[in-house]
Amino acid sequence: MLKNYLLMAWNVAQRRKLFTVINLACIVITLVVLLVVTALLQEAFYPTGVEHRSNRFLQVHMVEATSSKNNAASRSPLGYKAIDQYLKRLPGLEAVAAVSTTESASVFKDGGIFEVQMRHVDAEYWRILDFRVEAGRVPGADDVDQGRMVAVLARPLATRLFGSADPLGRKVEAGGQAFTVIGVVEPAMHLNAYADMWVPITTYPSTQYRHQMTGNFFALLMARSPDDLPAIRQNVAQISKGIRFTEPHEFDIVHLWADSKLDLVARTLTGSRDIDSGSGKVVAIIAAVMVVFMLLPALNLVNLNMGRIMERSTEIGVRKAFGASNGQLAMQLVLENVVLCMAGGVIALLCAQGVLLWLQAYGPIPALKVSLNLPVFGWGLLLTVVFGVLSGVVPAWKMARLDPVHALKGAA
Repeated sequence: MLKNYLLMAWNVAQRRKLFTVINLACIVITLVVLLVVTALLQEAFYPTGVEHRSNRFLQVHMVEATSSKNNAASRSPLGYKAIDQYLKRLPGLEAVAAVSTTESASVFKDGGIFEVQMRHVDAEYWRILDFRVEAGRVPGADDVDQGRMVAVLARPLATRLFGSADPLGRKVEAGGQAFTVIGVVEPAMHLNAYADMWVPITTYPSTQYRHQMTGNFFALLMARSPDDLPAIRQNVAQISKGIRFTEPHEFDIVHLWADSKLDLVARTLTGSRDIDSGSGKVVAIIAAVMVVFMLLPALNLVNLNMGRIMERSTEIGVRKAFGASNGQLAMQLVLENVVLCMAGGVIALLCAQGVLLWLQAYGPIPALKVSLNLPVFGWGLLLTVVFGVLSGVVPAWKMARLDPVHALKGAA
């Protein structure tokens, strides 16, 4: 019987090609948008590549200090002292990295000057993030401890500075300091990894950064297992209660939050001060928007399907006269729509992959690497089936309940 249903669905799709094309266009456009957005969100919050260990590490990007006396408040990136004195002493961690935010630096080349994005990092940074080293090496603990003037360049910057020549051992003057290139890595467009140039944290011209509670740093805390992350969040929240600012003295309440990438975005949107960042609400809102986006074309397809099925009232009347039940007719009509949506789903998957390849090659986000993986493919198939059921069940059930006498007369 299933084979007959499928053959009938194929024949019905060929009857009115315009209806079929319109249906497929609605399905393909909707699913392409959903799949591309899902793939981009997945890469943003649960990335592969350089930050593929993100399921094991948390980020502490901000410190908030408030006064219990006058409600004055200050929120800023961390200083190195807050990381070194408090976060690096937390139990249950495999590695803690102190990382500067991206800093604009002037690089001199052939008498000209151009700006690059530079980070100061410690040796743990290279353990937590998994850069693909294309040439040379990355700094080790000895390089950082000795304050060696070495640098790692992203491939595009190395090519811009030295062309096809080997950059290793060459000098780069950035921010008024001269660095020796010891490595070249593949560029990455991620919150914690993006930069043109990385140098040891100990190459700052002054050691003043070591004594600051606020500054331009953030911390990466890598756990031994993803199961340890809830305890680490609790520990970070607990130690923040013991932090005291020497200047200004009135700031006597301090908050630190250890967040995943999703938590970090959610906390920015919700302004939450609790351990719970509100990520559940953000995910629910995103899911609701996607459902609404999917429902709108589904409602349009209901009308299109009603027009298609109205033409088949005589066929439905004949089948009912020969004993077909309402459930059998409804199942057939829904299956026909699901088959059409599945065909649209296959086309949409191919188109979505093409869009993502275009975004990687020509899109506005540099060094973007994203693709449709198995989870996204599975979601695409699920959305296709849901799409087919939603847009087919109402007209199918309505037509299946037609009185056979009226249906044979074409009076649907």
